[in-house]
Amino acid sequence: MKLVEIIINKLILVMKMGLTEWLGKNAKKMKWYDISLVKLTVFFMTLFLITAWTGFRNFVLGVEWYWYLIAAIILMITLLKRMFFD
Repeated sequence: MKLVEIIINKLILVMKMGLTEWLGKNAKKMKWYDISLVKLTVFFMTLFLITAWTGFRNFVLGVEWYWYLIAAIILMITLLKRMFFD
């Protein structure tokens, strides 16, 4: 029960602070491998949703491939700009 109480208290803190402020504060505590673990978690949760939820799978497979490519390029440009030009 202690873990549940800690999680609830953290969620209350996030709601009071605001999500972006809370993320900015806690992102500084993360190591390089924590960011990689977050990316892997999102990847595997997406695979889980595709296999377990047929509506999500139909949506993902129904979108043309070039929309994913456009989204990736847009996100990549902002990241590369921040990495090399700031």
